[in-house]
Amino acid sequence: MEEKRLRVRMLGSFSIELDDAKMDDSGNRSRKVWLLLAYMIYYRSRAVSQEELTDLLWGDEENSSNPLNALKTMFHRARTMLNQLGSNAGHELIVRRDGSYAWNTEIPIWFDVETFDQLCQAGAAAQDEDQRLEQYLQAIELYGGDFLNKLSSEPWVVPIAAYFHNLYIQATQESLILLENRERREEAIGICRRALEVEPYNEDLYRHLIRDLLDTGEQREAIAAYEEMSELLFSNFGVMPSEEIRAMYREAVRTVNDRAVPIGVVREQLREQEPPAGALVCDYDFFKVLYHAEARMIARSGDAVHIGLLSVLGEGGKELPKRSLDRAMENLQEQIRLNLRRGDIASRCSVSQFILMLPQANYENSCMVCERVIKAFYRQYPHSPAELHYSVQPLEPNT
Repeated sequence: MEEKRLRVRMLGSFSIELDDAKMDDSGNRSRKVWLLLAYMIYYRSRAVSQEELTDLLWGDEENSSNPLNALKTMFHRARTMLNQLGSNAGHELIVRRDGSYAWNTEIPIWFDVETFDQLCQAGAAAQDEDQRLEQYLQAIELYGGDFLNKLSSEPWVVPIAAYFHNLYIQATQESLILLENRERREEAIGICRRALEVEPYNEDLYRHLIRDLLDTGEQREAIAAYEEMSELLFSNFGVMPSEEIRAMYREAVRTVNDRAVPIGVVREQLREQEPPAGALVCDYDFFKVLYHAEARMIARSGDAVHIGLLSVLGEGGKELPKRSLDRAMENLQEQIRLNLRRGDIASRCSVSQFILMLPQANYENSCMVCERVIKAFYRQYPHSPAELHYSVQPLEPNT
């Protein structure tokens, strides 16, 4: 046993390897046993008292009239499971010490958490940029996911997971700058995509990804990345991407044709494929472009154009819970599309509002349109907790 070496991973899935034998937490069985093993390994530099372990495993639960006996049973299960790595491995890896339990530190161990931390610290301390990048890239490759993600709700896991998560994001962001400075954009793209699986709402990672995709000529991929990010930010936080990222998106849209094309091809690209009935529903950025175009047109024509704002609230004007609000906004969008004319335009402009542009409609008609949409919503969803309100204003001509 002394000549053998353990390999333990806790970044992402939790696994323990001993030579060719391996066990991991891929199943849903024995959660408390895995919790016990994780705690013993992570704090293996000290003996852990029985009281500390019973509090870890059961807290305030009324688990047993004899918690120390229950703890012995849990260690028996843990040792039996460790015996999958070799006969008697359980008793050699977990030892009793002065009435406490401890992990046997005489057995050499490679621990991904410690190696990751060391690589990040070495990268931060390196004076040479190439050495710094190499250390960071090794750390990033090692990061298989957040620390003990199947035990993420455990109080002792939360601060440790946050520490390593932040360390990973910091190493990633610094690596992206170093890679981009060296024109290694394909590598940067791969690192961005991996990091976004761990932190999907990080706008800075999307900024790097979209910029690198544009610089490698992947305009369509850049557009797809922007649309994914925009949907995530808006549906979860009710915010729009930054102006810098929106500018990159416009650049991607402008340059999606990388060579001159005949007018027939352009016309085909512009044609709406199987347009749905009712109003045109678009992103808020495009709504603003259309709004500006309409404002210029009516400055010359004098036509009446109004905008309507539909707002979704809860009972008594309070905010709806997110799940109810998301459902109400999705249902309202469909009623807007079906109950407006084909020449009308709508867009979601905040987490709880839609903006409408109603060409060739006076104030009274515009109010009737908003009321028609609201009545259709209540008729279709009579049990919805949402309260709908509207306001109408004339579109100001751009003079």
